[in-house]
Amino acid sequence: MIAVIEPGNFSGSVTPPSSKSITQRAYAAALLHTGRSIIHYAGVSDDEAIALQIIQQLGAKIISQTEHTIEIESNGVHCASDHIHCGESGLSARLFTPIAALSGEKISISGGGSLLNRPMHGFDEVFPQLDVVLHDFKGHLPFGIQGPIQPRSVKIDAAEGSQFLSGLLFSLSACVTEPITIDVAGLKSKPYIDLTLDILKHTGKLIAHDRYKKFFIDPAKFEQKETIKISVAADWSSAVYFLVAGAIAGDVTVHNLPANSMQADEAILDVLRMAGALVCIDGDTVSVKMSNLQAFEFDATHCPDLFPALAVLGACCEGESHIKGVHRLFHKESNRVESITEMLQSFAVPWGVEEDTLIVTGVQRLQGAVIDAYNDHRIVMAAAVAALRANGPVEIAHAGVVSKSYPAFFKDFILCGARCTFK
Repeated sequence: MIAVIEPGNFSGSVTPPSSKSITQRAYAAALLHTGRSIIHYAGVSDDEAIALQIIQQLGAKIISQTEHTIEIESNGVHCASDHIHCGESGLSARLFTPIAALSGEKISISGGGSLLNRPMHGFDEVFPQLDVVLHDFKGHLPFGIQGPIQPRSVKIDAAEGSQFLSGLLFSLSACVTEPITIDVAGLKSKPYIDLTLDILKHTGKLIAHDRYKKFFIDPAKFEQKETIKISVAADWSSAVYFLVAGAIAGDVTVHNLPANSMQADEAILDVLRMAGALVCIDGDTVSVKMSNLQAFEFDATHCPDLFPALAVLGACCEGESHIKGVHRLFHKESNRVESITEMLQSFAVPWGVEEDTLIVTGVQRLQGAVIDAYNDHRIVMAAAVAALRANGPVEIAHAGVVSKSYPAFFKDFILCGARCTFK
């Protein structure tokens, strides 16, 4: 699908979808909980659907499901299949593989699309410490595993991301019988570990840490719960695009955004204020109005999913904006160093990369363009927002991939005044 967007003002209000990062973790918690789990406001994106499918393959059962609530029954990991397909979800692959290793069965782990090219760091270093056997592992999917995982203290290098560490925290907390520790080096994306720890806390599993360098899993500090209840908050990662659209092209109000959410991309509020956008917060509602924007400097190392939106924001600011953390961009749905800089170049926005920093020089108007989104949902949404400030139509290829995280993105985009057609 190709989206064609005409430039113009942008004004309206929107409620973003539920956080897929929280939903996927909530499903993991429901699988590992012995008993009943009630999850409110789980999302419906492709990644969330894959996670729900995986927990059913690993033994969980859906008792009831309505528009806003899903009730799940589980007795821990009991494989109903010897094959887990993770779609294109990197989080599902890294989160559920160590959870699947709780089983003694040999299980194949596969995926599709760009996920097949994304590196699976840490598996070959950590699993041998826990007596999990890897089969045909070449650094990426597909491969096989065979447990059961043995709960013992372990060391992990998390410099490439936090998702595998999240999976270990879930898995080891489900089988530990005496205190163990996880020693962690180079952790990135710390807010995502906070999300994991918060979900585990909802299940009665309180895990302490020492400055994110050592995690303490002690079953004596766990509380048994017959039923767990988790309410999934709205997604700051999805809201980001509408907030930036308000800053560069109009007046936007986003509802149901949780303050102090532990979601990494809530940091967009800091960047918008630095750039001089008019930001108003009233409870869980955030409004942003267009203003004269100035260049900003921001370290996105711990929130790398902000990069595409920040690049567009920088393109509409006066001066040179500096966004640090480029090393976190290479292994996403696309190589985002390539896809972001090619997007900027297509819009005739000057850019450069110096060491670990993307430098974007703002322009008055972006050039109408044809954008190759590289099948990356965040590039599609960023390019759509940028199109509001172009001097002519913008065509975005592969626009349908927004279903990975925000299936209703274009519906909401049009409701806020965007002139958008499809072919």
